[in-house]
Amino acid sequence: MASFLPPEEQLARLRRGAVEIISEEDLLAKLRQGRPLRVKLGLDPSAPDLHLGTALVLRKMRQFQDLGHEAIIVIGDFTATIGDPTGKKQARPMLSPEAVAANAQTYRDQYGLVLDPARTRVVFNSQWLGAMTFADVIRLASRATVARILERDDFTTRLRAGVPIHLHELLYPLCQAQDSVALEADVELGGTDQKFNNLMGRELQREMGQEPQVVLLTPLLPGLDGVEKMSKSLGNAIGITEPPAEMFGKVMSIPDALMPTYFEYATDVPMAEVEAIVRGLADGRVHPRDAKRRLARAIVEVWHGTQAAEAAEAEFERVFVGRELPGEVPEAAIAADDAPGGQIRLVKLLVVTGLADSNNEARRLISQGGVTVDGRRLHDVDATVTVRPGLVVQVGRRRVVRLAIA
Repeated sequence: MASFLPPEEQLARLRRGAVEIISEEDLLAKLRQGRPLRVKLGLDPSAPDLHLGTALVLRKMRQFQDLGHEAIIVIGDFTATIGDPTGKKQARPMLSPEAVAANAQTYRDQYGLVLDPARTRVVFNSQWLGAMTFADVIRLASRATVARILERDDFTTRLRAGVPIHLHELLYPLCQAQDSVALEADVELGGTDQKFNNLMGRELQREMGQEPQVVLLTPLLPGLDGVEKMSKSLGNAIGITEPPAEMFGKVMSIPDALMPTYFEYATDVPMAEVEAIVRGLADGRVHPRDAKRRLARAIVEVWHGTQAAEAAEAEFERVFVGRELPGEVPEAAIAADDAPGGQIRLVKLLVVTGLADSNNEARRLISQGGVTVDGRRLHDVDATVTVRPGLVVQVGRRRVVRLAIA
């Protein structure tokens, strides 16, 4: 059922969280048709965990849903076997069907945290791409020129660097564009890194005699480091299923300069309030710590609700402002063989207790001053620790264990 909101008001709401709409005039014209729009989002199931960055585009799709439009999730089970070359300096490995199926199920479990499953249509692009004959592929390829495909920045970069570009990679944008044709999409959503692929869908629809889709792009949210885009593999992400206290603490650790971006794109705080906070930060009327608490509470509210957000803030105050340990400190057992003579290298201690995933990560955490043992900060990567039951080892603000001797 179409929204009762006037098209102009719908467009005003959809602008928030969008970096670019190609074009606003086309979107307004589609909204004025008075029918539910088919809004498409393609997900290649190559990374099964969602975080605040990847959730931005899902939140935009939920906004379309709430305005009365049709949400269509395209699980790219066919295209994932090719591997999206977007932003890659070399060919991506092709995923096995088993890996695709496992990742796709994880996505289906997690997108329900954002979208209304009852109003979400899920399709797999193998339904139409897998049915194409080789002659169909040739005809599809005839709709685009090599020069147009090579306009992609990542392809251009690889050509200049002498890095091979395989023929199957050149077909990826056309496959994604064919998804739009098959669904007769009115709108395609994507991050700014998907602009080329999304515009290819717009062009192919026009070639096929369809009304071209509108492309709405959401930003690539910077990660906790404030440098790289948010990514689980880079360790700078906030997962949407993380516990409230951990989510709150991570937001409190972001650089101050990221607050306006996070407020606008990752929260539901009214823009009038966001703008007031940004002005207050600029002229000194708002303390960055207070603004960041408001931000952390707002983000936790989105994913866990108001009550959990308030509890997470209270826990943060108790632990990090009051310098108390968390209410529940998990135990980590150390085998006697790991600490001969009751001594263990700090690097090894972090790994065997699960506070670091590898020796390299442990060394980095120590050298950055992020490790304390019984409240004493250690900076020496070659340090040795005397183990005893009850010894408290902490990494950063959120990870802490109490030792037990196995």
